[in-house]
Amino acid sequence: MQVTARVEYALRAVAELAADPGRSFSRNELATAQDLPGKFLESILRDLVREGVLVSRRGAGGGFQLAVPASELTLAEVVRAVDGPLAAVRGVAPEGATYEGAAAALTEIWVAVRAAVRMILEGTTVADLVSGELPGHVRELISSEEAWHRR
Repeated sequence: MQVTARVEYALRAVAELAADPGRSFSRNELATAQDLPGKFLESILRDLVREGVLVSRRGAGGGFQLAVPASELTLAEVVRAVDGPLAAVRGVAPEGATYEGAAAALTEIWVAVRAAVRMILEGTTVADLVSGELPGHVRELISSEEAWHRR
């Protein structure tokens, strides 16, 4: 799975907002806090507002805030807001990718990959991310030494 810069930056900005929920952050404050490129972040923040993940207010004291409590916002919702569906095969939903002959079971593999990604991202909230208290199913996956080695 390839995580785009848009997804990574969106999650970092949302985490920053969740860490201080009563405060509104300007784009520049978020960019500085997470060392993100401001112009690129601006586009991401617009998507997050459009998709209802964030709210924004103009003027003095304005800025960005989470639209819902961090405990109710899943990582999957943030990912979908900036990047669309969690898993696609050449731009098609996994169940729509069909194969012939010896490769026929690839459709089922892609659906299983999507289910695994959903389990992690839909089962983890922004509050979990910010607190560092990740759900048991995530902790179990990362407890293996193998999980930490790139292949």
